[in-house]
Amino acid sequence: MSSPLLPVIPPRLDLGMVALAARVHPELVRRFVELGLVPAAADASGRLWFTPDAPEQVRRIVRLHADLSLNYAAVALVIDLLARIDVLEAQRSVIRPRRETPPWR
Repeated sequence: MSSPLLPVIPPRLDLGMVALAARVHPELVRRFVELGLVPAAADASGRLWFTPDAPEQVRRIVRLHADLSLNYAAVALVIDLLARIDVLEAQRSVIRPRRETPPWR
């Protein structure tokens, strides 16, 4: 039985865990945080904490940078546009659910 007075701590990853999961150097992850590409929270000692989806975010940034030869400012724009597309597609499916068959059949 849980107490309603105890706070629920969401799962979080530290810098080393994110770097290991994304297969990059921890300093690269720290650089992405400084550039505002990956959100992180810092505790009182300055240690960085990340959400569980941070390794995937880091891998996406590395892929965009390497595969498309984008600088990090362009990567930020692409990530923002992809997030906006996801929101619009979610709204579209709420307004008009997808049909099983295309309308031209």
